[in-house]
Amino acid sequence: MWNFIKELKRKDHQRYLGGLDILKYIGPGLLVTVGFIDPGNWASNFAAGSDYGYALLWVITLSTVMLIVLQHNVAHLGIVTGLCLSEAATKYAPKWVSRPILGSAVLASISTSLAEILGGAIALEMLFDVPIIWGALLTAVLVTVMLFTNSYKRIERLIIAFVSVIGLSFLYELFLIDVDWPLAARSWVVPSIPEGSMLIIMSVLGAVVMPHNLFLHSEVVQSREYNREDEASIRKLLKYEFYDTLLSMGVGWAINSAMILLAAATFFVNRTPVEELQQAKSLLDPLLGSHAGIVFALALLMAGISSTVTSGMAAGSIFAGMFGESYHIKDIHSKVGVLLSLGIALLIIFFIDNPFQGLIVSQMMLSVQLPFTVFLQVGLTSSKRVMGIYANSRWSTFVLYSIAVVVSALNILLLFS
Repeated sequence: MWNFIKELKRKDHQRYLGGLDILKYIGPGLLVTVGFIDPGNWASNFAAGSDYGYALLWVITLSTVMLIVLQHNVAHLGIVTGLCLSEAATKYAPKWVSRPILGSAVLASISTSLAEILGGAIALEMLFDVPIIWGALLTAVLVTVMLFTNSYKRIERLIIAFVSVIGLSFLYELFLIDVDWPLAARSWVVPSIPEGSMLIIMSVLGAVVMPHNLFLHSEVVQSREYNREDEASIRKLLKYEFYDTLLSMGVGWAINSAMILLAAATFFVNRTPVEELQQAKSLLDPLLGSHAGIVFALALLMAGISSTVTSGMAAGSIFAGMFGESYHIKDIHSKVGVLLSLGIALLIIFFIDNPFQGLIVSQMMLSVQLPFTVFLQVGLTSSKRVMGIYANSRWSTFVLYSIAVVVSALNILLLFS
């Protein structure tokens, strides 16, 4: 009897340690998550909620489901091959295919950095009346210093802290408003396309499923210790990576949904369209109290800084991968990729008249590039030459290509609209 009790305790202890073991693998997904709760998302989501109420919540749900599938798939590529998406494309795809796609991915990362730096600048203007140009410069310089001096682990911990602050901020905001939850629940799962909403739909889609995050995830997932020569070690990491991705994307879904809920319950019901994020903050003050506006601006600053870090890392990974190298900030190609993304984005900001519209258009540009990256990714992860026994099944390949087709179809609808 005593031995039986000891055996039960031993198994319970092993299960407890196994549960804690998951925590070691949480991180890469959250690093990617901050990319789709960035200032571009804020602009797209507030435009969606203020113009169309709860009607476009389904886009967040659809985008997040697609995101989980795509991010999980590209993380498999990184774990199995030890290569990021850019490296794998350079190694296995013909140059006439890989070069144009990777080149356009660099442009997409610049578009992303533009949105992130703008968001940080807008937040600084809200909090301290810093002009947009100077706020953008401060944000870009701060992020460059962070990327060039900190280790990946420090940046990861810092970004997880930022994501937590952003999430708690929106939870706080939701407690202050009166949400029509039955209507919201229906809108999360029932698609509708109000007249004139296609630009916003594409912006929300581009703000959630982002090309640079696919490259980044395949890179940072390799930071977890595992033996690529040992099948058991690979399968263990693949399993825990899925938990990390599911948890992280779920957090992103909740925060993005909260933005639309906030805009719908405050601006749409009062028939007040939001045309700039500064306006959103000033409108929240009388509606929800002065603390809500300050929390909003602080969360936006956190989102701007953390997402600029990830967009810079992604650009460095893409550019280094074009030369068959992995991301490392000490290497010249990684440095050049980071500086290209942040520097050109900063330069473009100097010529933008309407920052809010700039955020919306930058997100739309991401959704235009996305199908090319997805088709490249699925082609690589479906190849036995690249993935061996871990290549996509026929069903997985069908689902992944279907996602690429859906995104492409939405882009065609955008052009017609």
